[in-house]
Amino acid sequence: MNDKLNITIKVADLAPLGMSVPFEGEEDIRLAEYYVNRAWDKWMHSKPSDKESKDILGMVAIHFTKLYIQELRKNEKLDARLQEFEKQLDKLLLDIE
Repeated sequence: MNDKLNITIKVADLAPLGMSVPFEGEEDIRLAEYYVNRAWDKWMHSKPSDKESKDILGMVAIHFTKLYIQELRKNEKLDARLQEFEKQLDKLLLDIE
């Protein structure tokens, strides 16, 4: 049985893109498509600009990549805190005499 779904997404003013995604991942792809298009449309039509559509799409990519990196760093800090907490907890529980 095929556990993937073939979908088509439309990003900015590019040609529709076909892709195969796991059933449980479709919602995430559709949400990503929505937010990318929303940001692109907002920046594309926010003020008169000499920037082309592809330039705006590049800016959108950088924006979302920056957000991803910020969240990645937060997760790394949280992981370090949790590891330190686990060490302290182990010391408290295992060093009881």
